[in-house]
Amino acid sequence: MDSNFILIDKPKEWTSHDAVAKIRGIARKETGIKKIKVGHAGTLDPFATGLLIIGIGRDATKRLDEFKAMRKTYVATLKLGATSDTQDSDGVITTQDSDSTKPDNKLVWDVLKSFTGKQLQTPPMYSAKKVGGKKLYDLARKGIEIERQPSEIEIYNIKLLDYSYPDLKIEVDCSTGTYIRTLAHDIGDKLDTGAYCDELRRTRIGEYDVKNAVSPERFSTETP
Repeated sequence: MDSNFILIDKPKEWTSHDAVAKIRGIARKETGIKKIKVGHAGTLDPFATGLLIIGIGRDATKRLDEFKAMRKTYVATLKLGATSDTQDSDGVITTQDSDSTKPDNKLVWDVLKSFTGKQLQTPPMYSAKKVGGKKLYDLARKGIEIERQPSEIEIYNIKLLDYSYPDLKIEVDCSTGTYIRTLAHDIGDKLDTGAYCDELRRTRIGEYDVKNAVSPERFSTETP
């Protein structure tokens, strides 16, 4: 990978902006360039961890869209039997009827397979997507919900990694623009249990793997 791009393993509770700010501070200190440009390719929610590609320098930041368009791989743990107003563990959790039937492995597998392929997905209100120049999460925090146009996405593959009700762990290989939180919510709807994304980790962006990433705290301009 070009030395002007680095692979960062974003910690939980850090925003993508936090990671960029940390790298910018280190780069400024080590290069002596006060106005060095730093940016990232693809936001990760604060509750999520995993691969974030960061570009350092004007030329690198201009090329970040090349990575944004690449397919992504995530490992997600869904919590069945409950929903969240943000579709993840950071929201207000509402428990569903405890008497509802717990889906067996076959039903879970059949439902997961039904989400493969091209499809339309409506972006969640709690997202950085802009509608009419306003970020959806800014409206959501004010209690405002607006109509959102669905976007075409593609789920290339879903693997069932582990299932022990209420925890369902999956690996998702998908196109850019896919909201895994929304996928979790929709899987819960189809299982008739409700669900939200309890844990989320991005493991790959195109050919780049989180195994080769470093934490923001361990980064230096000498990082290979």
